[in-house]
Amino acid sequence: MPASDNPFSTAFALILGMDQSLITIVILSLQVSLIAVLIASLLALPFGAALALWRFPGRNLLIVILNALMGLPPVVAGLCVYLLLSRAGPLGQFGLLFTPTAMVIAQVILVFPIIAALTRQQVETLHNEYAEQLRSLGLNQLRMMPTLLWDARFGLLTVILAGFGRASAEVGAVMIVGGNIDGVTRVMTTSIVLETSKGNLPLALGLGIVLLSLVTLINGLAHTVSETAKRRLG
Repeated sequence: MPASDNPFSTAFALILGMDQSLITIVILSLQVSLIAVLIASLLALPFGAALALWRFPGRNLLIVILNALMGLPPVVAGLCVYLLLSRAGPLGQFGLLFTPTAMVIAQVILVFPIIAALTRQQVETLHNEYAEQLRSLGLNQLRMMPTLLWDARFGLLTVILAGFGRASAEVGAVMIVGGNIDGVTRVMTTSIVLETSKGNLPLALGLGIVLLSLVTLINGLAHTVSETAKRRLG
C-alpha cells in the first residue's frame, strides 16, 4: 500500500495503482449486488405486474405491505436471514451463513419490494391507459403482462438501477449474514466501516470514492434512460 501523509492522495494512489485488496473487495461487491438484483428482478417484475392486473381479496393490504417493505431496515432483514441460516434455523443444514450466498439472499429481500412496488405502479398506470385497446384485442391479464412490461421497459430499467443502488450501498444486512470475512464476504460498505475503525483511512477513502462513483454512475444511467424514454415516447 502506498505510503503518504495525506490519506486522500494515498486513496487515489490505491485506485490508480489497482491495489489488489481494493480490487478484490470491489469485484466481490459487484458480484453480490448484481446477482441479487438479477434474482430480485426476475421475481419482482412479474409479481408487480400481476399485482397491477389482477383484483382479489386482500390486494390493497398486500400493496400497503409491499410499499412498507420498501423501507425495510437492513439490519432487520439481516437478522431474519441470520435466523433462517443459522445452525438452529430451518435452513442451517445448508451451511450458507457467512457466505456470499447469504449476502445475496439478504440483498434480494431488500431489493425485491422496491422493484415489485414500483413495477406495480408503472404497469397499473399503463393498464388504466390502454385497458380498452388491450381488451379489444382479446387479451386477458396473463397475456397483457408481457405486453405492458415491454411497454414500460425504460421506466422499469430505471427501477432496476434504483434497486442496484440500494443493494450496492447496503451495509447492515450483509455485515450480519456475511460476517465481513477478509477475502470471502468483505464488500465495499463493510470494509469502509472496518478500515475506518482500524484507522486505515486511505483504504476506507479509496473504497468510499469507488462506491460514490458507482452510485453517481447508476444515477447518471437512470437519468439517461428516463430522458431517452421521454424522447422516444413523447
